[in-house]
Amino acid sequence: MEQHRTHYGIDAPMVPIVYVLVGCGALFISIIELIHDQKSGYWILIYALFMLIGAGFHLHTSLRGKFFIWGNVFAKLRLPENARILDLGCGHGAVLIKAAKFLGGSGEAVWVDLWRKVDQSGNDMHATEKNALIENVSNKIQLITADMTELPLQDESFDFIFSSLAIHNIKSKEGRDHALREATRVLKPGGTLIIVDISKTKEYMRTLQSLPFKNLSRQNTGWIGWWTGPWLSTYLIKATKAKINS
Repeated sequence: MEQHRTHYGIDAPMVPIVYVLVGCGALFISIIELIHDQKSGYWILIYALFMLIGAGFHLHTSLRGKFFIWGNVFAKLRLPENARILDLGCGHGAVLIKAAKFLGGSGEAVWVDLWRKVDQSGNDMHATEKNALIENVSNKIQLITADMTELPLQDESFDFIFSSLAIHNIKSKEGRDHALREATRVLKPGGTLIIVDISKTKEYMRTLQSLPFKNLSRQNTGWIGWWTGPWLSTYLIKATKAKINS
């Protein structure tokens, strides 16, 4: 019998490829240098190990670490069965498939992405649909091809909005700001916004502080979320949209 498996791809796939190629090249050069009794070989060896270990951290976070982070999020969140959920930049659906499993017949999960392979290897709507089918949640989801800076969705129509390692892929600060404002627009008062991302999270916090949110928090997820090393850590942002007169 054919065994079907979900595939969630590798985030920023060119990064580990470059790290491995450079690391292996440096390792080869270091061996040649050491054979010829050149002290520079030790420094090149250190650099080679640095690159290879960095690739290892990246792959670990992409293939295991981010799932551990979101597993902790959902363990504490306790999603209602009738929730309406939006995932911004869903990729292969790793986050929202996990969320959709909590939903009952009246719940719905909406996935938005531009399906760019540079952001995640093999990123494709059909691959995401296949993952949802394998995980038995295809009846609870709706996939939309759209830009998160201009969502084709109604105001205040979602109870929860998630975004995993996606908003930082928007190149301009103005674009990232628009994405956060669009998320705010479609989130219901009292709804929850959760962002897991890298590098721009302080910027997100400043934008969210200017919007109608309360209970804002930003947390470093630790080594489990390192992308090549601690200089590129994953952060977890949580915020609740304030209700009118609250």
